Amino acid sequence: MQNQDQVTPEELVDNTAADEGTQQPDARIAELEAQIAELKDQFLRAKADTENMRRRAAEDVAAAGKYAVGKIAVELLPVKDCLEMALLDTSGNIEAMKMGVDMTLKQLITAFDKAQIIDINPEVGEKLDPHRHQAMSMEDSEQDANTVVRVMQKGYLIADRVLRPAMVIVARPKA
Repeated sequence: MQNQDQVTPEELVDNTAADEGTQQPDARIAELEAQIAELKDQFLRAKADTENMRRRAAEDVAAAGKYAVGKIAVELLPVKDCLEMALLDTSGNIEAMKMGVDMTLKQLITAFDKAQIIDINPEVGEKLDPHRHQAMSMEDSEQDANTVVRVMQKGYLIADRVLRPAMVIVARPKA
């Protein structure tokens, strides 16, 4: 005779299988939810890192644009100082003034060299280059058509980019 409080081995196997069947999916769900939470955290951190990098890059670009003139400005300060001193000179000595202007021009040329600013000063007879020259007018000349007859104003390049084209007068085509 069996006591009703006793469990048979068959019932024990059936109950364990039933418990595993109900607990295993719950455990798997908890495990998956934990993975989802970890991946969500990783995603949010990566998104925050990306946003921070984007913001820092934008700040760096803004700072670069804002302070890009600093290098040339440092080179131009002595030129400004010399020009101001020349205006304060009341001696009336023309030769000293010319010498001061010449020295100031040399300082400016040095500053331009350091900043890679190059003159565009076409030679008479040079073919018109529309990327570097701006034809202001045409005049009759013995030279070939569309060649430089006279330079009205020099142009300038900075690292192969035209800052200002040279203003020139070109030869008119012969009729």
